[in-house]
Amino acid sequence: MSRSLKKGPFVDPKLLKKVSAVKSGSGTVIKTWSRASEIAPEMVGHVFGVHNGKIFIEVRVTEEMVGHRLGEFSPTRKFTRHGGKMQKELELKTAEAGKPAPSAPAAKK
Repeated sequence: MSRSLKKGPFVDPKLLKKVSAVKSGSGTVIKTWSRASEIAPEMVGHVFGVHNGKIFIEVRVTEEMVGHRLGEFSPTRKFTRHGGKMQKELELKTAEAGKPAPSAPAAKK
């Protein structure tokens, strides 16, 4: 369920304070753990270091991001690849032959 319109969007007050203290063109990274904060129009042009549970991932805010949450742009899980043991063996064979490893097939529409 979405947040009530009466309450308005959630933006961490500490984060807004940090944004107002930094100039937008300076390129300074604003570190935050507040992944649930919505991106407000005042944040456009700033660079945020959004914590994903392990490291800070830099996110440069653009106009299209307004209304989305900061956590959407900082994935918490790392995708390795599908295939398991058989895929690993195929990649080793192609590496030995000197060919580049086969990439994943393109998605069909």
